[in-house]
Amino acid sequence: MKSKRKYRTIEMLLRIVTAIILIQTLHFKFTGHPEAVHIFSAIGMEPWGRFGIGAIELIAGVLLFLPNLWKIAAVITSGLMFGAIGFHLFTSVGVVVEYDGTSDGGQLFAMAVVAFLFSCTLMYRANLPEMYRSYFPKRD
Repeated sequence: MKSKRKYRTIEMLLRIVTAIILIQTLHFKFTGHPEAVHIFSAIGMEPWGRFGIGAIELIAGVLLFLPNLWKIAAVITSGLMFGAIGFHLFTSVGVVVEYDGTSDGGQLFAMAVVAFLFSCTLMYRANLPEMYRSYFPKRD
């Protein structure tokens, strides 16, 4: 397999896995699942934060499948997941989310870490400094 083709395949797999992580949690956010309500209540962002972050995740998840726009989606996703990791680590939500006597076993935290690492890898692959220079050329 040629090197360029191999990297594109890996890039596509990273985009697909990241999009799946973002999109599969939307059902819980938009339907008011008790776990999602518990998490956003614990951080003081219920219900507006749940719907707002869900909408941004939906947009990023769709953009990950579109040529050239996946680069912007990687930036959005890394910011979202950085915030999610921070809320898990520094609030009462915790790494292992417990509500009504049940536990997620740290699954949400692990998915946030994976999505963050994959989106950071995608940003590196996108060569963001060069992309920035092309969108915002230097004025003389």
